[in-house]
Formats: sequence, structure tokens, C-alpha cells
Amino acid sequence: MTRATVLRGLLQNGRDYGVPWLEEFALDLDLPVADVLVVAGHPVPGHLLPPERDQKVLREFAYRVTYCNHMQLTALGEFLHAMPDERSAAEPRPARDLADPDPFPAVLRGLMANRGFGAREVPFVGLSRSTIAGMLGGAWHQLPQLQAVAGLLGWRLNDLAVLASEPVQPLDHGPMFCRHVGAVFLAAVPRTSKQLTRAAHEADRLSSRQDDGLWRPVSKGIEDCPDAEV
Repeated sequence: MTRATVLRGLLQNGRDYGVPWLEEFALDLDLPVADVLVVAGHPVPGHLLPPERDQKVLREFAYRVTYCNHMQLTALGEFLHAMPDERSAAEPRPARDLADPDPFPAVLRGLMANRGFGAREVPFVGLSRSTIAGMLGGAWHQLPQLQAVAGLLGWRLNDLAVLASEPVQPLDHGPMFCRHVGAVFLAAVPRTSKQLTRAAHEADRLSSRQDDGLWRPVSKGIEDCPDAEV
């Protein structure tokens, strides 16, 4: 079966599968187990979710990550993975409503929540905050918008398009951030506020980002991804 077939099957009939089966699907698809549970309409257990943490700290960490190039992203991911697990258990998150005629907004909310993100915590990806809120609220999910958030989540654009039932077609420009940025946010899932503060300082050290005392809303994006599939 193709990836698209598997993802559609999980979206439409995922409740028919037990968690062990879904864990195997996650391995085959190279996706986080928590994400596959969201797509399949299952609850997400607390041990797969980020701990409760200061959202301002998360927002500042996410912003600083976007200034790292690919080599620096790899080093930052290793820095996060090497940290000890200091989190308290999170509350499990209920499954999405299977009666919803358009499941994608709930799926997108779940994927973002798996990383601790709401609309305010997302670093600038070429979309306004109101546009992201609209996507989460079910107002729209067009292909260029999916491209903008795919890298943040560490997902392939084609996979998100399958879940959103959006036809894939050539776009005028590439993504602002590739899935290597999303890999860092996945590495940060278990980390506490205090650990994210340390990681933000490490991101600044790696990128040599100059702090001019003003809030700059966005880096210039990450170019020349070494992966052909972004």
C-alpha cells in the first residue's frame, strides 16, 4: 500500500486498530506514535505529550530555533536528546470527534498540541496568526498553508495534503522551514520550561544570533535543505 492509502485508512478507520498496530504503522511511516494516534482518532496518553510549561518560554525557544542552519539544528537536536527526563506526567488528551465531517482541523490541532504549540507559540512561517487560528478552527486548509506548517511539524507536505483532502500541485515557492526544524521541536517534546530556556540559549550560541533588543518576528528561513524530500 502507498503512504497515501495508509494515511487515508488511518483517518477513516483508525479506531478499528489497536495501539500495537498503530505503533507499527508509526514505525513504517516514520511518524511519531502520538501523531498516528491523533490521525487514527485515538486518545493520546500523557507519557507521549509535553509537560505543562510556560508558553512564553516555548514561544521564545521556537523563535530561536528558526535561526539555526541545518548543521546547527542537528547539534541542537542532540543537545535536547541528551537532557535528562525531568517532566511530570501530562494528562492524557481525549480522542477527536469522529462525527466531524471535516476531521483535518482537529487533526492539525492534535499534531500541534503534541508539540505543545497553539497558534501563539508557532514561530513565523509565512502565515499570520489569524490564518493559523483559522486553519485550527476549520475555516480553511489550502495547500500553501499546509506547506507553511508542514516543516514546523516535521511532516511531509504530501502527507498533510492527504489528511486535508487537498490536491497536490506545484507551488510558486518552497517552504520557509523544512522538516529538520520540526525534528528539533519533536526532540523538545519531553523538555520542561527550564530545559527549554537552556536550549534557547544553546540555539543562540550555535546560530550566533544577534539580539538587538527588539522583537524580530522571523528569521529569513532555512535554505538549501540537504533532503530532497522536505
